[in-house]
Amino acid sequence: MVVLNKIYTRTGDKGDTALGNGQRVAKNAARVNAYGTVDETNATLALARLYATGDMDAGLERIQNDLFDLGADLCRPDIAKDPEAEYPPLRIAETQVTRLETEIDAMNKALSPLRSFILPGGSALAAHLHLGRTVSRRAERLAVELAQIEDVNPLAVKYLNRLSDWLFVAARVANDNGNQDVLWVPGANR
Repeated sequence: MVVLNKIYTRTGDKGDTALGNGQRVAKNAARVNAYGTVDETNATLALARLYATGDMDAGLERIQNDLFDLGADLCRPDIAKDPEAEYPPLRIAETQVTRLETEIDAMNKALSPLRSFILPGGSALAAHLHLGRTVSRRAERLAVELAQIEDVNPLAVKYLNRLSDWLFVAARVANDNGNQDVLWVPGANR
């Protein structure tokens, strides 16, 4: 359980922060950038939820919870490097990735195949989902960058990859199952 009695601690006033294992690192460290952008993704999905209802809202709520799991995963370096840990770190599981895939497949059944790239937009919900998609892609790029220099749970990267796909398909669903998608017209304004 998390207990937050005091919100400001002053421990980061000099530009460093604590990882999940207590290790102090710079606030612009690759690991902090990765999980910070996961947090940013979560905040963009909160905006999308202002417009979502029913299954879409429920799916976004599940994803928001998963994103906290993912942040916890990324903020805690490999347990083998932390033998004195009181408990094992929370890691993204294959079941969370599989759930996204199952939901993508279910949403995609109602959609016509794309014959063009689509522009972000259409409905307010779709626009917010596209914003979440682009932020989650940035989080994925940062997680990949982190994985090139430190150990990262490969399922964390896989989850982010599926999440951006989920958000893309969900945006099409939010655009009247693709009927209100804004299609890219190559060279239209030459």
